[in-house]
Amino acid sequence: MNEINQHPLIQAYIQQNSFGGTLGMDFTILEEGIVVYQLTIEQKHLATPKAAHGGVISALLDATVGVGALSAVLHRWKSCSTVEMKVTFFAPALLNDHLTAKSTLIKKGNRLLFLEADVVNQNKELIAKASATLNAYPKEKAGYVSAEAEN
Repeated sequence: MNEINQHPLIQAYIQQNSFGGTLGMDFTILEEGIVVYQLTIEQKHLATPKAAHGGVISALLDATVGVGALSAVLHRWKSCSTVEMKVTFFAPALLNDHLTAKSTLIKKGNRLLFLEADVVNQNKELIAKASATLNAYPKEKAGYVSAEAEN
């Protein structure tokens, strides 16, 4: 695991991200802006007897671009939030599918970042794609004020 995964803001995010834990998502930061998130579709994710709810896929994509953006600004002790995100669905995610989402940092400004992410299943079939704009802001606004997230 590279050093960016051990950064105090990343560790605080992991500890505080109840939503990601509830869905069963897990990530690894490969390098600045490039994050791989994984999720296996379980019964709790289904909207129909066979297919996952689109909100689960959207949440996976949002988390992927969010941590991708965070990895690009944490050296400045910033946090990020999604300003807007567009999701295009190409195929359903089915029960027991193992999904992998990967982000790409397209543009990083002082406050705004633009990222894209794809989700594929275990057969490398494209499930969905997102493009998103995120805002970087002081970590304190997100509630990261503990000693472990201080610079």
